[in-house]
Amino acid sequence: MQANVGDRIQVESETVGTPTREGEVLEVMQGEVGVRYRVRWDDGHESVFTPSAGSVRFVPKTPARKTARQPAKKQAAKK
Repeated sequence: MQANVGDRIQVESETVGTPTREGEVLEVMQGEVGVRYRVRWDDGHESVFTPSAGSVRFVPKTPARKTARQPAKKQAAKK
Protein backbone atom coordinates (compact mmCIF):
# COMPACT_ATOMS: atom_id res chain seq x y z
CA MET A 1 0.00 0.00 0.00
CA GLN A 2 1.28 3.46 -0.83
CA ALA A 3 0.44 6.56 1.19
CA ASN A 4 -0.75 9.93 -0.03
CA VAL A 5 -0.03 13.39 1.33
CA GLY A 6 -2.10 13.92 4.46
CA ASP A 7 -2.30 10.24 5.42
CA ARG A 8 -1.20 9.15 8.88
CA ILE A 9 1.76 6.78 9.22
CA GLN A 10 2.38 4.35 12.09
CA VAL A 11 5.77 2.63 12.41
CA GLU A 12 6.21 -0.33 14.74
CA SER A 13 9.42 -0.38 16.76
CA GLU A 14 11.93 -3.20 16.36
CA THR A 15 12.81 -2.89 20.06
CA VAL A 16 10.60 -4.36 22.76
CA GLY A 17 9.14 -1.67 25.00
CA THR A 18 9.63 1.17 22.53
CA PRO A 19 6.35 2.80 21.50
CA THR A 20 5.00 3.02 17.96
CA ARG A 21 6.00 6.20 16.09
CA GLU A 22 3.21 8.12 14.42
CA GLY A 23 3.11 11.09 12.08
CA GLU A 24 1.63 12.75 9.00
CA VAL A 25 2.88 12.23 5.44
CA LEU A 26 3.93 15.62 4.03
CA GLU A 27 5.45 14.49 0.72
CA VAL A 28 5.66 11.31 -1.36
CA MET A 29 8.99 10.96 -3.21
CA GLN A 30 9.09 8.38 -6.01
CA GLY A 31 12.58 7.11 -6.77
CA GLU A 32 14.12 4.60 -9.15
CA VAL A 33 14.38 1.98 -6.42
CA GLY A 34 11.33 2.70 -4.28
CA VAL A 35 9.24 5.29 -2.53
CA ARG A 36 10.22 7.52 0.39
CA TYR A 37 8.09 9.80 2.53
CA ARG A 38 8.72 13.14 4.19
CA VAL A 39 6.97 12.79 7.54
CA ARG A 40 6.16 15.21 10.36
CA TRP A 41 6.25 13.00 13.42
CA ASP A 42 3.93 13.62 16.36
CA ASP A 43 6.88 14.80 18.47
CA GLY A 44 7.28 17.73 16.03
CA HIS A 45 10.37 16.77 14.04
CA GLU A 46 10.43 15.97 10.31
CA SER A 47 12.41 13.31 8.49
CA VAL A 48 12.57 11.36 5.25
CA PHE A 49 11.42 7.79 5.90
CA THR A 50 12.00 4.72 3.71
CA PRO A 51 9.74 1.91 4.94
CA SER A 52 10.89 -1.70 5.07
CA ALA A 53 8.58 -4.66 4.54
CA GLY A 54 6.01 -5.03 7.30
CA SER A 55 7.25 -2.15 9.42
CA VAL A 56 4.68 0.49 8.56
CA ARG A 57 0.94 1.02 8.45
CA PHE A 58 -0.80 3.88 6.66
CA VAL A 59 -4.11 5.32 7.82
CA PRO A 60 -5.81 7.15 4.94
CA LYS A 61 -6.80 10.75 5.48
CA THR A 62 -10.51 10.91 6.13
CA PRO A 63 -12.48 13.67 4.46
CA ALA A 64 -14.07 16.19 6.79
CA ARG A 65 -17.68 15.37 7.44
CA LYS A 66 -20.27 17.83 6.33
CA THR A 67 -22.91 18.25 8.96
CA ALA A 68 -26.22 19.47 7.73
CA ARG A 69 -27.89 21.81 10.16
CA GLN A 70 -31.45 20.83 10.81
CA PRO A 71 -33.90 23.71 11.13
CA ALA A 72 -35.27 24.06 14.63
CA LYS A 73 -38.76 22.65 15.03
CA LYS A 74 -41.39 25.15 15.99
CA GLN A 75 -43.43 24.19 18.99
CA ALA A 76 -47.19 24.57 18.82
CA ALA A 77 -48.51 27.35 21.01
CA LYS A 78 -50.56 26.13 23.98
CA LYS A 79 -54.01 27.61 24.46
